[in-house]
Amino acid sequence: MTASLTAVTDALLGLYRRAPMEFVRGAGVHLYDTEGTAYLDFTSGIAVNALGYDDPGVKRAIIEAAETGVIHTSNLYRTAPGEQLAEKLVRASFADRVFFCNSGAEANEGAFKMARKWGRMVGGVAKHEIISLRGAFHGRLFGTVAATDRPQYRNPFRPLAGGIHLDELREVISAERTCAVIVEPIQGEGGVRVIEAAFLKALRELTKERNVLLILDEIQCGYGRTGTVFAYEQVGIEPDLLTIAKPMAAGLPMGAVLLTEAVAQAMQPGDHGTTFGGGPFVAHVANHVFDRISDPALLEHVRAMEHAMCELLAGVQRRSPKVRAVRGRGLMWGVDVTDPAKDVVARALDQKLLLVGAGDHTIRLLPPLVIGRDDLAKGIEQFEAAIG
Repeated sequence: MTASLTAVTDALLGLYRRAPMEFVRGAGVHLYDTEGTAYLDFTSGIAVNALGYDDPGVKRAIIEAAETGVIHTSNLYRTAPGEQLAEKLVRASFADRVFFCNSGAEANEGAFKMARKWGRMVGGVAKHEIISLRGAFHGRLFGTVAATDRPQYRNPFRPLAGGIHLDELREVISAERTCAVIVEPIQGEGGVRVIEAAFLKALRELTKERNVLLILDEIQCGYGRTGTVFAYEQVGIEPDLLTIAKPMAAGLPMGAVLLTEAVAQAMQPGDHGTTFGGGPFVAHVANHVFDRISDPALLEHVRAMEHAMCELLAGVQRRSPKVRAVRGRGLMWGVDVTDPAKDVVARALDQKLLLVGAGDHTIRLLPPLVIGRDDLAKGIEQFEAAIG
């Protein structure tokens, strides 16, 4: 039985403006507060809870992992679950090697180090720059915040890490100085902006031409969210490194860097590390999640829900002058609204709908991948009411 909180605590560092209700239970695509009130979840823990709540398979995997008695060993010793998951990821992708960590920001930090080490191997000390796009979000650790285009995240921590730039590309990608370009196929925090396939293809050609690595950040848009296991599959390109995280272990902390053998050859024992990454407990659960996420039936369901979402949001846009634009892929959508996003999110709570913003005037819609048509329609109805 979960104990109820009696008052807001001062013990936690106040970095989040938390909603007032306290959630104590979840089932399917709903969360329930202490009063038993159900909230339809169009946030998924910010794209983490891809399989929803109280999933029988996830629960069974957690119990199986706990029953071994081996929660953690460190990476000094072999355990099967992480090795099995790495093999699955390699078979399903462009990659030859996998590095596990604990979060998306850590995955990007690791990818930056790998790119820098590769750059030194092929071009010397000068080949160290990492370039990211306008509107990017790659994390809030010290290296990744330098590649994140949100002044409120960057400015308090200047001077930022050197050699990581936000810029336009063709003029600044240098064969001598640049080791990598990092891009999200769909910018999440940056407003759910879908990067055009033609742009990504041209960027891939340009990076190959100038011997520069391409890092794709699929921490939010990958792992089935767009209707394929990885978002890059829909573009027809392959990166040199790929970062993933959010839904990998159904809410348990896990991230990964997928990389080619050419990049892996630059990394030697001791160049990077992690205490917890790829541990047997989390990796056992992540194996189950990957098997579910890569199931063709689930991916087909996501694509069907994409068509439904597109139709439903088009109807909202026709009816409401407060909707300025709609865009997205799979079950990752952004809606630009005239009111401040925070006000719409607050009004959605009154409708018993959970939403998250993606900028001052953009709402993100990130329901669990298992959502059905009826709950999808109900959520869009509540969203329209919250728009006003």
